Amino acid sequence: MVEFRRCGQDGLLAEFRELSEVDAARALLTAAAERGALPELAELLPGARTLLAVVQPGSRGLDTIRELLSEADLTDPPARDSRELTLAVRYDGPDLELVARTAGVSTSEVVALHADSLYTVAFCGFAPGFGYLSGLHPLLQQPRLESPRTSVPAGAVGVAGEFSAIYPGSSPGGWRLIGSCAAPLFDPRREPPALLSPGDRVRFEVVR
Repeated sequence: MVEFRRCGQDGLLAEFRELSEVDAARALLTAAAERGALPELAELLPGARTLLAVVQPGSRGLDTIRELLSEADLTDPPARDSRELTLAVRYDGPDLELVARTAGVSTSEVVALHADSLYTVAFCGFAPGFGYLSGLHPLLQQPRLESPRTSVPAGAVGVAGEFSAIYPGSSPGGWRLIGSCAAPLFDPRREPPALLSPGDRVRFEVVR
């Protein structure tokens, strides 16, 4: 069941029970806009359990969005052509052994479990270009560090809770770091600046 909250005159926040429902709702509204059924849609901002839809000022798009999401079967999202990216990762992170010990497997098994998964960019946040990747193997779904690092280098690959992610720039952070990636996740001179967008599929290629 979807719950709705108005956000100003032109925004509607939909709240869901599961991350998969957020992804399905985002795909549904994106498809509706692409086929011309929701021309008023201006922006979609997914979160872990929410989806903020913003429409053009003065339109009746919020009514259409509420109707579409209320009637949709979000367990059966519409088929879509998702962009797929393959990013090279060197599994040399300082928390690789901690993650292996917590999971009860070897470090090589951590690498295999992480690299063999297909991820979806569920949403972006925390920092420009920071994509929360769903699809992490259950054994690697572990808590954040008890004491966050004051500085995590750009390109660090981490796991926390149900997500994996790559730090686009140097920042504080508490994710468990298992590797590093040289791909530029955010470049303000690029269009769009962020490499990852919600709905993208991501695979990791092991660099020896």
